[in-house]
Amino acid sequence: MDDFRTPGDLFKSPEEFSKQAKENFRKFTTIVPVIIAGLVIIGGALTSFYSVGPDEIGVVRRFGKYVRSTNPGLHFKIPFIEVYNNVKVTYVYKDEFGFRTEQPGVVSRYSKRNYFDESIMLTGDLNVLEVEWIVQFKVKDPVKLLFNVRNSRNTIRNISEAVMRQVVGDHTVNEVLTTRRVEINQEVQDKLQEIMDLYDSGVQIVTVKLQDVNPPDAVKPSFNEVNAAKQEKEKAINQAWEAYNKVVPRAKGEAEKTIREAEGYALNRVNRAKGDAAKFIATYDAYKNAKEVTRKRLYLETMNEIIPYAGKKYIIDDQQKGILPLLNITKEGGAQ
Repeated sequence: MDDFRTPGDLFKSPEEFSKQAKENFRKFTTIVPVIIAGLVIIGGALTSFYSVGPDEIGVVRRFGKYVRSTNPGLHFKIPFIEVYNNVKVTYVYKDEFGFRTEQPGVVSRYSKRNYFDESIMLTGDLNVLEVEWIVQFKVKDPVKLLFNVRNSRNTIRNISEAVMRQVVGDHTVNEVLTTRRVEINQEVQDKLQEIMDLYDSGVQIVTVKLQDVNPPDAVKPSFNEVNAAKQEKEKAINQAWEAYNKVVPRAKGEAEKTIREAEGYALNRVNRAKGDAAKFIATYDAYKNAKEVTRKRLYLETMNEIIPYAGKKYIIDDQQKGILPLLNITKEGGAQ
């Protein structure tokens, strides 16, 4: 049979084997460049286009050097030469200090770890507080963010912690706990933004807010006792001021009223005296010029003032000789 082979036919001579190997290698070296070229073309086609999200800005680099920024949409770049980074410019990032949120929601779940290395701080009156706060920021210049600051997230965290320690160290424990929390938030935000602008980082600080400020657990009982004593002191002072404000203004008002009444009485007496003196002088001048007329006028004016206070009045004939007829006068002044 033609296809029958003996065991010796399965083995080739060294010359034939070498010739076969050279032929196979030649074919392989001919196909490999074609395969590589095909892969390069396919890879270039796949990497020539990139997409920028609606809340992002694309930053394109050529051999590591910035060449352009692109807006949201589909864009072309030179494959294998240009690379890009998409940076979110509307998203508000948040960093937490002194605590960590494991699961946000209506009822958030927080990490049970303590972060005393970043939350324990010394106040200006040498008290120790555990301060928890958040920093929110967004990117206003993605080019500056990528090229001017290395590891921007860690940089923001380190600067935020340093600024918060400085501001807390400039205030008393009561100011940090209660009275000046809003001012401290604004002061930290302003200083943090100033430093980020000095670094030309391209970052905008949106807000800084103290979340929870408490004394460490080891000193809480003593701290509460001190606060209770201060509150009692403030209460006593306020009660004293309340009593003072009730009594003293009333006394001042009564004294002022008495003074004003005395002044009014004195002014009235003086004016009446001046009026009476002026009236007497005017009457005297009139009397000198017309004695009879003035005398009669004075008589009539005097009677006009006296008669209203005289009560009942009886007019008797000046020719009457006896008084018996007067006995018949009734209470109404008429005869019975």
